[in-house]
Amino acid sequence: MIMTILQTLCIVARARGRTTKFFVAQICHVLYRRIAFGMAQVFQDRWRCATACGLQIRDSAGCNPALRSEDSCPAPRPGKSPGASSTLTPIAISLALLVSGLLPALSATAPQVVRTTLSNGLRVIVVADSLAPVVTTVMNYKVGSNEAPKGFPGTAHALEHMMFRGSPGLSADQLAEVTAALGGNFNADTQQGVTQYFFTTPAKDLDMALHVESLRMRGLAKDKELWNKERGAIEQEVAQDLSNPEYVFYTKLLRVMFRGTPYEHDALGTRPSFNETTSAMLRKFHSEWYTPSNAVLIISGNVQPQEAIDTIHQLFAPIPSHALPPRPDFNFEPVKPTTLNLNTDLPYGMTVVAFRFPGSDSPDYAAAQILADVLSSQRGNLYGLVPAGKALFAEFDYEGLAKAGLGFAAAGFPAGGQSTNLLREVEAILSGHATNGVSSDLVEAAKRREIASAEFQKNSVFGLAMEWSDAVAVEGRNSPQDDINAIRKVTLADVDRVAKKYLSMGHAVNAILTPQASGKAISSKSFGGQEALAPTPTKAVKLPAWAQSAMKRLDIPSPTVHPVVTNLANGIKLIIQPEAVSDTVCVYGRIQNKANVEMPNGQDGVDQALDQLFSYGTTTLGRLAFQKALDDIAATESAGTSFSLAVLTNHFDRGVELLAQNELSPALPERAFKILQPQLAAAVAGQLRSPSYRFSRALAGALFPTNDPAQRAATPGTVKSLSIQDIRHYYEYAFRPDLTTIVVIGNVTPAHATAVLSKYFGDWKASGPKPDTLYPPAPANHPATVEVPDTSRVQDNVVLAQTLGLTRTNNDYYALDLGNHVLGGAFYATRLYRDLRKEAGLVYYVSSSFQVGLTRGVYSVNYACDPPNVSKARAIIVRDLKQMCDQDVGHDELHQAKVLLLRKVPLSEASFGEIAGGWLSRSELGLPLDEPVRAARRYVKLDAAAVRKAFARWLRPQDLAQVTLGPAPK
Repeated sequence: MIMTILQTLCIVARARGRTTKFFVAQICHVLYRRIAFGMAQVFQDRWRCATACGLQIRDSAGCNPALRSEDSCPAPRPGKSPGASSTLTPIAISLALLVSGLLPALSATAPQVVRTTLSNGLRVIVVADSLAPVVTTVMNYKVGSNEAPKGFPGTAHALEHMMFRGSPGLSADQLAEVTAALGGNFNADTQQGVTQYFFTTPAKDLDMALHVESLRMRGLAKDKELWNKERGAIEQEVAQDLSNPEYVFYTKLLRVMFRGTPYEHDALGTRPSFNETTSAMLRKFHSEWYTPSNAVLIISGNVQPQEAIDTIHQLFAPIPSHALPPRPDFNFEPVKPTTLNLNTDLPYGMTVVAFRFPGSDSPDYAAAQILADVLSSQRGNLYGLVPAGKALFAEFDYEGLAKAGLGFAAAGFPAGGQSTNLLREVEAILSGHATNGVSSDLVEAAKRREIASAEFQKNSVFGLAMEWSDAVAVEGRNSPQDDINAIRKVTLADVDRVAKKYLSMGHAVNAILTPQASGKAISSKSFGGQEALAPTPTKAVKLPAWAQSAMKRLDIPSPTVHPVVTNLANGIKLIIQPEAVSDTVCVYGRIQNKANVEMPNGQDGVDQALDQLFSYGTTTLGRLAFQKALDDIAATESAGTSFSLAVLTNHFDRGVELLAQNELSPALPERAFKILQPQLAAAVAGQLRSPSYRFSRALAGALFPTNDPAQRAATPGTVKSLSIQDIRHYYEYAFRPDLTTIVVIGNVTPAHATAVLSKYFGDWKASGPKPDTLYPPAPANHPATVEVPDTSRVQDNVVLAQTLGLTRTNNDYYALDLGNHVLGGAFYATRLYRDLRKEAGLVYYVSSSFQVGLTRGVYSVNYACDPPNVSKARAIIVRDLKQMCDQDVGHDELHQAKVLLLRKVPLSEASFGEIAGGWLSRSELGLPLDEPVRAARRYVKLDAAAVRKAFARWLRPQDLAQVTLGPAPK
């Protein structure tokens, strides 16, 4: 249930895009890495490994764990990682090994980089990457909240929103249709010094993405009423961020750290300033700053560079450039020591010690990066607070802007814990490093990891484009290699000097975030939102000539990944995909597991305790020795029911050896358990009172019977009653090779990968019958309304959900999924976004999903809005759902949904992590690896009547359970 809450919040963040790079960290990075229950190490490893292997957390389809009632995470939306599997017998494997002679790794292909600067000043960089038939474009405008007019801090952010309301020659409706035709994978973000617009699209549709960006560079749509409509949506975003106590803390930290400079506010903006903002102001801001000479266009992916540059010349060269207004000055005053005290709705508290660090234009930047890595090392003194039982998590983070940055240590404590004592411990550790320096061994380990990270970036088309954008447009480098070259030159003396200079307690800002309890959930017999609403007719949109042909195409995608699949003698399913885009290999494993089904009665929480103990080393290597072994090869590893490894190719064998040791022979030391057990019990006690946890529990209670396994939850009592033998028995029971699937992707041959995995995982044996890993079928839920108070929020987060008797093997799944892409998935081109955001301005985001497993399913809609609008938004959603049940979808809407689904197939191959995640999910559901391609054939054949009948058969809009988190809805 821990991941339930945190992943839900992260899913919300993904739907919203970024207002600042740091805020993304606050939502996703922090919530994955600074976890309650003392599980910092577990999730820190998983975050790092996911990032290294190209897993785009912000873009992954995934399931909504707040509704984790299905047998597994559902198969991702069709379009996830197609691949034709070919099962090999043991004899075939032997022959392959004999013939290949354990062939060496493939020759990694260095990306081809082509640059040009147009006569109007537009800089263009094309980075060819053959990973997938996909391309990412990032248009970087070197303007952000720094350049906002005084008193209007969100001007750049408001302009970013308006760029999705259309441009001369491209209306908002046309833009929505075009983005649907491109696969719906687009977004934008506004930071202090840059605004970025990005598309990830099938490579053959690159010209469409470039057409869109060229029109947006030319200007805004001239309709003055568009801003009046968008103002409601952006003010909902403001309300949402102000409902996040960690974001509120961040804004206070900025004001203290950077007072009197443009950095004292982030890019979000305020409701009062947006109320005073006019469309004329936004057009003026666009005309001043959105000029070719102030932009950098980055393209990465499977593209012919010269062809792309020729198209760019045609579309962008005619756009005139002009001189820029003066940029603001930065006059930093010394930071005055301050202590901030705030409440948080997280289930744990947090102490923070923050410093002003060098910006990316400082000669100290590279050394500061290494210092931050050293301070956050699992072998360092700061993290040592965790195994000592003094902190739930402890790490150091560094967020660099151009002129200055934030370096901050964060450590967690359970509700009711001694926050002041922990704060003093953190201060003492940092002061000690400022005085005595840091370990030379940790400096070298940090340098190896930073250098290796550049190679791992090649494993994601989107990640590669963002790496180049950040290096060139944000930091002002020539390429990402400039950062690596600077890292190579860092010495121990440099790091010690930077530590002494910047870790100054006389200029530190301290903060204590104290967890606050939620009030009890309140059930209500009545629903709001019974207004009679007439549906808005869907009008056909005539597309520009350059987009018409793409929208007409319903091409069945061909698989471009062809894994080798086999079963080891002990039952492990092994899936291997050679990829030569980098000198890396990534390993992803998953053991079929449902802790709520498998845990013995009275031992709730045993799975959480086991997860924590994986970070304490193996039977042959202690905690520090194991981490040093990983540091020596710059590998990232995590163990558990989901396990992973990211390693450079030349260290693949050693990396798999360490992964297998941790997964198959964890130390599970009793001494460590005695230290973490009271921490875990205290953390559970805090969680039980936290708003986010009560929200999750209220949702499960509204959907499932009292005795359903989904209702099981750890309590302080169950945690305190656990013994180390309970944990070891659960490990032996639940961790089995015959429930395990392993995916290997990277610069390795199938023969070599099979040999290495067989060497280290082949002796793993299972005993006794397999445990049951399926939830029982769930009965239809009854309508319910539950309100979970959260005084820290100014906005309500709302989930409408219902159970389904549908299972993943039912053919109606495809008609429902197709209909769901009529409802959502392509911004204004789909019903819920059009009705709730574009037309009514009631919400900033809305999502809908079918989560269907082998024994049960759930349908849910999630949105956030001001309390007075909860009922209004619900009424529109219910109306749209009833319309799906009662009326045939129009031809254009249905065609658009099919185009969207078919385009998602190649997009799902855009990173190692997405490919592997799709295969693991489908393997757990018993689906073929190329299921998305097979599904595409089904979608093309479906008609409107089939969609209507499926919705009428399975959806019960009158039975939706409504759960809200925040102020009492009206």
